[in-house]
Amino acid sequence: MKLHIEHVTHYDYSAPLQYALQSYCLTPQSSAHQTVHDWAVTAPGTLFAARDAYGNLAHTCSMTGRPSGGEVRASGTVETHAHPLLVDAVTPVAVYLRHTPLTAPDERLHRLGEAFFRAGGAGLEANGALGLARAIVECIPYQPRTTGVHTTAEEALAQGAGVCQDHAHVFISVCRSHGVAARYVSGYFHAPGAQHLASHAWVDVCVDPARHRWLSVDVTHACLMDERHVRLAVGPDYAACAPIRGVREGGGAESMHVHIDIRQAADPVAVSTVT
Repeated sequence: MKLHIEHVTHYDYSAPLQYALQSYCLTPQSSAHQTVHDWAVTAPGTLFAARDAYGNLAHTCSMTGRPSGGEVRASGTVETHAHPLLVDAVTPVAVYLRHTPLTAPDERLHRLGEAFFRAGGAGLEANGALGLARAIVECIPYQPRTTGVHTTAEEALAQGAGVCQDHAHVFISVCRSHGVAARYVSGYFHAPGAQHLASHAWVDVCVDPARHRWLSVDVTHACLMDERHVRLAVGPDYAACAPIRGVREGGGAESMHVHIDIRQAADPVAVSTVT
């Protein structure tokens, strides 16, 4: 599936902005799963590109003395190949065994995964991964606007409702509590008629640490990564690979509007979402 994507984030400030530093994980990379035909990122200031510790192609941008807001735009064409098993040796697997504040497990999270792991913490096979995904969605039905970017896996499970970010954090937490490496994946999902899913999150679980082989699982849809998914970045959790993050001085109150269009390259009409 060849997909054209436009992702626009617009900022408005109630007072002049003195200084801001932002980091963007908004650039997909070619892999066995996808081929990036063209892609561009633009921002109100000069962009500096670099690889981060997890192998993502990230950009930073600094801004000073802006009287109002600005716009960050990422767009391009990506062809997907529905290849859910990836080999990635960029970052040591052990990095994704460490708990983070968003994925720290409690006893209830650990128990949630007991039925799906091979004896002795030897790993998680595809059937077990999909079974765990279904169990998580049963415990945490998808409900938009019920959680935020700071909601932890423990809080989402206790609340019993959440979104794709929460499903991913719970899956990661359960895996790590059983000694299996897992990581967060940010990206896009082509879902005509379900605009709220355009910006999406899922997980990679390490099924063969010796060979650095990762199985990519969409927890929210209880399926393996397929041609509808476009990968942007990976990390231990959302905070490590958020599409946009930063700090600022001044600006007063900030308002942010996100608009994402995803369409098949031959389609005349875009599927869009506005937040």
